[in-house]
Order: sequence, then C-alpha cells, then structure tokens
Amino acid sequence: MDNKKVSKKSIKRRVAEVSRKTGETDIQIKLDLDGTGKSEVDTGIGFFDHMLISFAKHGLFDLTVKVKGDLNVDCHHTIEDTGIVLGQAIKEALGDKKQIKRYGSVILPMDEALIMCALDLSGRPYLVFDAEFTTDRVGYFDTEMVKEFFYAITYTAGMNLHIRQMAGSNNHHIIEGMYKAFAKALDNATIKDERITDLLSTKGSL
Repeated sequence: MDNKKVSKKSIKRRVAEVSRKTGETDIQIKLDLDGTGKSEVDTGIGFFDHMLISFAKHGLFDLTVKVKGDLNVDCHHTIEDTGIVLGQAIKEALGDKKQIKRYGSVILPMDEALIMCALDLSGRPYLVFDAEFTTDRVGYFDTEMVKEFFYAITYTAGMNLHIRQMAGSNNHHIIEGMYKAFAKALDNATIKDERITDLLSTKGSL
C-alpha cells in the first residue's frame, strides 16, 4: 500500500494581500502567517527594511512589503502607514481566529537589551509602550516612530499589545529587540491548538 502524504497545497494557508494608496504613501503588503520567514522588503528606509526582515524571519512569516512614500518630507508617513497596512494584513490573514492560541508573550535578549512583549488578539486595540531612546534617529529611521508603528498595528489588527524595555543602552539593539520580540509573540498567538475547537473566548467572539 502506498503511504498517503499530505500536500502543503491541501492545507489552507492564512494569507492576506492588502494595498493602500494615499497622497503620502503607496503600499502593498502580502503576509503569510504559515510561512518560513522569507521576505522581500523595500520601504526606502534601510533600517526599517532591516526591522521588517527581522520580523518576518523570527516570526516565521513570509512577507512582501513594497512602499513608496514621501521621504522628501520625512519618514513619518512611510513608517506609520506601513504599520496600518501590516495590521490590516494580520487581521485579514487571521480570518475567523478559530483554534488560535490568542495570547503570545516573550522576554527576548539582544546583547545588553532585554525586551518584554505580550499580546492578545482580542479584537480590542490597546498599546502600552514603555521605552527610552537616547538618540533621535537610527540611520534614517526616527526613533519616535517605533511607538507610532506599533500603535498603528494595534488599531488596525485589533490587538492588545504591551512592549517594555527592561534593559538596554544601544538604540539599535533596543529597537531590533522589539521587532523580534513582537514577531515571536505574534507567532505564538497565531498558532492553532487542536484542543481549542472554536474560539478561545467565553463570549464566543474575538
């Protein structure tokens, strides 16, 4: 008897493609929550590309991001609007949220930096962000945009997100630790658990 093999093509993958165009930015994002960490990212901001590539790699998400923004003004619209679209993609890819673990958390070290990230895919947006940066920029990335990026994600994804800097002095390490910690926490929260037969909620909805 031939052994039956399950083709990956037979498994319904959680994928979303979202586009958003305004007078300030033109963004296309494709996100596969069930990927392997492959990415293709071009935002026009080198450090931001590095952060999104790290997010994909450490969350094991396949991610394509293409952004044309008004960088002649500054980096604000490009980073914030990318967060808006990424949050939309996360929400769309999750679909009905059946069987997901819903919660994810991690304490992640990166050299001298230590970052805590915890999230709940509750459908209710809320961000608690606790960090101190000692420089205004890393490359062409304004450090104040870290909070704005995660704020944008929480509100379009419908996510309760806590990010806290527990230690750290190097701004590059602190920020990269946040993106990696967010990736690991989101990966944990989106995993399906066969013990959960419907939604992990007493209300019956997320």
